[in-house]
Amino acid sequence: MTEEIVNRVQKSGLVTINMDDIELPKNILELDIKDWLHEGLFLKEKEFRTNVINHEWGNYKNSYVYVHCSSDAIIPTWAYMLVSSQLENFTKKAIIGNKEKLYEKYFEDAINNIDYSVYSNKSVIIKGCSDEKIPISAYHLITTKLKPIAKSIMYGEACSAVPVYKKSR
Repeated sequence: MTEEIVNRVQKSGLVTINMDDIELPKNILELDIKDWLHEGLFLKEKEFRTNVINHEWGNYKNSYVYVHCSSDAIIPTWAYMLVSSQLENFTKKAIIGNKEKLYEKYFEDAINNIDYSVYSNKSVIIKGCSDEKIPISAYHLITTKLKPIAKSIMYGEACSAVPVYKKSR
């Protein structure tokens, strides 16, 4: 006679959140304004404005774009504002900064749009060993979102979860 195999994890009522389920978009583009600087070194307003006007902004349609300057030039704030004023007409999301900052903003938006009511008074495990592109800030944010409603929060796998938070009675 064989004994029935019991899935104790399933019976425990643990709910797992896998951060890998938040997929990064495929259409992430870079806009390096270094090429719009005079000799790649400094900004001349008229030349910069001409480059902004003549740029093919339609190439960024429905994309996620990070804008930066790869040279050590000092870029005035208004220059980024000018670029943003054009870029926002085409993109799904645009940020000033590097690709990692764009990832942080993308995950922040995704985490803020989760329906947390399903985790009310549940023991939640945030799955560990996720994709390296998931920023640490995403783990911080999801913890702060879960803390007011979850019974407990753990990190890792069900077989070896690390306790992070437990609601006091």
